[in-house]
This record gives sequence, C-alpha cells and structure tokens, in this order.
Amino acid sequence: MINYAHRGASEYAPENTLSSFYLGLLQGANDIETDVRRTLDGHLVLFHDKKLERVTDGSGILAEHTLAELKELRVFGNSTNSFYDRIPTYREFLEHFARYDIRFAIELKAEGIEEDVLCLSKEFGLMEKTTFTSNNLEYLKNLKELEPTARIGWLLGWKAENISDEEVEMLLSIGGEEICPIENLTTEESVAAWRARGLGVRAWGVKDVATMKRLCALGVDGMTVNFPDRLYNYLTAHKS
Repeated sequence: MINYAHRGASEYAPENTLSSFYLGLLQGANDIETDVRRTLDGHLVLFHDKKLERVTDGSGILAEHTLAELKELRVFGNSTNSFYDRIPTYREFLEHFARYDIRFAIELKAEGIEEDVLCLSKEFGLMEKTTFTSNNLEYLKNLKELEPTARIGWLLGWKAENISDEEVEMLLSIGGEEICPIENLTTEESVAAWRARGLGVRAWGVKDVATMKRLCALGVDGMTVNFPDRLYNYLTAHKS
C-alpha cells in the first residue's frame, strides 16, 4: 500500500514545507503528496489554499503575491510550538526529493500550470514516479493532452452523496488511471466496481486511525494521511 504523506507529515509540521516532507519520509511514507500554485510573477510554489491566512502570517490571495513576498512569510500550520518554515518552490522541492526512491502525488490547484509542472517533472526524471491529481477534471484533461503518458488521478466526493458512474466514465474517457475518492464514499462495493474498470484507488480525507484501518481492510492502493507514522506502524504490524 502507498502511504501518502499528505502535504508531508502535516499533523506535526507546517504543511507543504520541506520540513514536513522530510518528516513524512522519516515517519515511513513512501509517497509525498503536495499542491502546486503559481505566484504573481510566474513561479510554481507548493501551497494548498487559495488564500494565505490559515497557515501563514500573511494575508490575501497567494496568486496576487510575488515569490519574494511569499518567501518572507512564515508557515506555521499545525506546529505545536513557535517552529515555522517557508513556502517552497516546486523546483526547490524537486531538488530535495526527486533523488529518493519514492512516489509523488502532485495536485494541480490553479489554472494554466499544467505545462510548467510537466516540464519540471520531466527535467527531474519524475514522470514514471508521479500521479498528477486535481479535483478539476479540465486541468487533468489539459495535462493528459500535453503528455498522454502522464498518470492522472481525479479527486472526487467533496460534499457529494456518491461518486456516479458518469464521473467514472468521464475519467476513463480522458485516459485516467486512478480514482481518488473521499474516504466516506470508499466502500467494499465501490472499490470492487472501480477496480473492475481498471482504475487504481487512492482514498483521501483520512482524519483518524479508525478510518485508516477501515480503508486498509478494504485493500485500497493507498491513502493520503497527515500522520504517516501511524499508517506505517499499522502496516508493519499487519504484514502477512
């Protein structure tokens, strides 16, 4: 099973920072999940929210700030003390982590970044180790058209009662390889149905250990967790 460090070990460290990613690997993750946006002056940076307030000491919309301005901000996130880190660029991230024998889940969070994300991923030899994801199917379609061999996964289920057959067909129609359902819509029946269509299954929205264990029992291909240490310890203790 792939243990995706969700924005790194984001339960313990400032999310989407180098310290959080390193901690995730130290805790046993074999995949790093992160989010890519573009700055006002065109740089790709790793940041989840559209706005800065939740996890930094800045304010406003990220895309309305230059990289130099963003580099001045402190990212606190879930830190339990005064520790903070900085917003990394996608290039900085790849310089640190492309060398490792791990996988990557790169989520596209903004319009028009597909080509630049692909170019950097290719430069660092990451294509065979990466699944490009988004909750926006158009971004994934654009990326697939630019690079048909790229592996893509569609994030589905936020505030939905189910994941429809029509959505599955839409993903398959653009050559999608992975479906990424929110945890509460991931059931034994749905996993079997998606697998029957040839899709890999990676669950997200895993907030607690009980949910984590339930998904392990379902045999999903992987899940994004804020606490990769707990998933690593559970999988290690239950090796057959």
